[in-house]
Order: sequence, then C-alpha cells, then structure tokens
Amino acid sequence: MIKVAVIGPESTGKTTLAKSLAAHFNTIWVPEYARTYLNQLDRPYVQSDLLEIAKGQMESEKELESSANGILFCDTDLHVIKVWSEYKFGECDPWILNRLETQYYDFFLLTFFDIPYEDDPLRENPEERPYFFDIYYNMLLDRGLHFAVIQGNTNERLELAKKMVSSLL
Repeated sequence: MIKVAVIGPESTGKTTLAKSLAAHFNTIWVPEYARTYLNQLDRPYVQSDLLEIAKGQMESEKELESSANGILFCDTDLHVIKVWSEYKFGECDPWILNRLETQYYDFFLLTFFDIPYEDDPLRENPEERPYFFDIYYNMLLDRGLHFAVIQGNTNERLELAKKMVSSLL
C-alpha cells in the first residue's frame, strides 16, 4: 500500500487534489476529519478538540486503507494538526507529537498558495498562507521526508501530482 498525504495551508486545493488523484488512480481518498468534527461542534473549538481531530483522522485512514486500490490519498495529516495547534494554542498535545513520529507516508504533496483564496466558515487566516507554507516546507525538509511542491492552476497541479505519484508505482 502506498500512502500519499496532501498537506498545505488553508485554501490551497488539498481536497480537490486528493479527490482528483483518487479518481485518476482508481482508488479512494481520506477526507479531512477536522471538517466533519468542527461542523458538528456547537461551540468554538479548544485545544483538546485538536487531539480528537487527530485521533479521528488516523482512525479514518485506518478504516479506509483496506478499501484502497494499492494507493491511499490522505487529505491532511498530523503535521497540519501539529502546526495549527502550535499556532493557535502555543503547544501541541504530546499524543499528537508521538504519533507524528510513527506515522508513515510514502510521499507528501505540499500545496502552494498560488491559487485564489476561497472563503469558508472553517478557515481563519487568509493572509497567513505564505507563513504556513514555509512552516510545512521546512518541517518536511528538516524531517527528511519525500515531498514535492504542487503549484499552478488546477490542471497543472493535477498533472504534476500524477507524475510524482506515478513515479512511486
């Protein structure tokens, strides 16, 4: 099983890319659990909610992995939850940090912020996309993880991502 995580700042096409890649490679993708969780929450989220989101994301991956057709695309991972927790709350739950060290993906697609921002009630920082991109980029680099930056219009992004993923097969 090949696992590919799509990460990046808010509103940079992660979901569109994960869905499109899954369709192209005739497999499934794991949606971002945070959207499901936060849409059901009847109060502002707090730091402990990020732990529940992390657990839900990992559980979703585990559940869907057996249905994948040789490759699984994940719309986000624990890197995103870690970065967001540290940004919003100044720290990250140790459980998330420990799981981050043991989670494994064969490849990361890091989405660039060169597409227009789309407003969404769950998004909070339209002006901070370059800041978050740099954090993700440096984190992947520092951890020695295999990744590619995905940029351009929707079609260019998909073609580049397809090429990168095909090289894994």
